[in-house]
Amino acid sequence: MTDYRIAPSILSADFARLGEEVAEVIRAGANLIHFDVMDNHYVPNLTFGPMVCAALKPYATVPVDVHLMVEPVDDLIHAFAKAGANIITFHPEASRHIDRSLGLIKEYGCQAGLVLNPATPVNILENVLDKLDMVLLMSVNPGFGGQSFIPNTLVKIRKVREMLDEYERQSGRHKIAAAGADTFVAGSAIFGKADYKAVIDEMRQQLAQVG
Repeated sequence: MTDYRIAPSILSADFARLGEEVAEVIRAGANLIHFDVMDNHYVPNLTFGPMVCAALKPYATVPVDVHLMVEPVDDLIHAFAKAGANIITFHPEASRHIDRSLGLIKEYGCQAGLVLNPATPVNILENVLDKLDMVLLMSVNPGFGGQSFIPNTLVKIRKVREMLDEYERQSGRHKIAAAGADTFVAGSAIFGKADYKAVIDEMRQQLAQVG
């Protein structure tokens, strides 16, 4: 059975009490805390900077997963690594040198990953599979929370999973930490509900039926 991970996105949390919100979802069973970082440049919105990450780090007893929706990415890779990020992912369109940006994340001791927008082809992963710990597939267009799921994401999940499985067979290297549909980022589906534990437990029950 797949060990599914739930990663609440603080984009949908109560900004006035972020520390408490992070602590509450962790007590409720969250495996990661997901930071959706937007710069009002790569995407038409503005959210959190590294100071917020550093301020929340003491509340996060699980890994902090930073999703950079920014352009260019390298300076903020440095800033969020220093602020305590454990995982850093970015969009390939936002980096001039994808391999170099992934290597920079690794230099800071963080896990590294790429984020594919709904219209980004999966073959962009082919030449950097050895550097990836995570592949995040966007089921909505980046920039706003609360959007509707794009059904073609299911096709992309299968393609990426096949690509990663084939890479593992050929390379004989370590299993990629998180790819395909084994980690689920959820924002408004969790934050704002009356009982975070009940919501996360229900998610796990639904995933358990998949296998």
